[in-house]
Amino acid sequence: MRGESVALIVKPNAKGAATVEFAMTAMVLLFLIMAIVDFSYIFFVNLTMQHAVRDGARYAATGQSNLDLDPQGTAQDRCDAAVVRIKSASMGFFDQAGAVVVFKTVNNDGSITPVPANSCASAGQIIVITLNCELPLITPVVQSFFTNGKYTFSVSSTMKNEAF
Repeated sequence: MRGESVALIVKPNAKGAATVEFAMTAMVLLFLIMAIVDFSYIFFVNLTMQHAVRDGARYAATGQSNLDLDPQGTAQDRCDAAVVRIKSASMGFFDQAGAVVVFKTVNNDGSITPVPANSCASAGQIIVITLNCELPLITPVVQSFFTNGKYTFSVSSTMKNEAF
């Protein structure tokens, strides 16, 4: 060993490195899975409520009111019957999303006004049913990205009342 230096290769202790890497990767992966679940839930509820309001609007536009809330069998107003139809078509999301139903009609001049006295308009008029919803999200991590932890959305359907 004349004038040569010997380099000592010191191998660092690698115990636990895989565990730390897995923990960091698992947090990101878990967040992505929770986000996928929550956003899938949001889109599913939104589409379900859109279908329900369309079904309720069609029900009201055809002049039906045979859905009965009263156990004695008295007929309900068409608007009330349409709300019952919307609730039954919403797969239970109506109450979960805190849906508020708004009935409006389109006037001859194109202006939109609330339907008077819960009458669902008369034959030949255009009826607009809107649901304003606030859906609480499933996972707390994703909730933090939304105001009050709720996804706020609105769905509506417009139909022309048939002559009944």
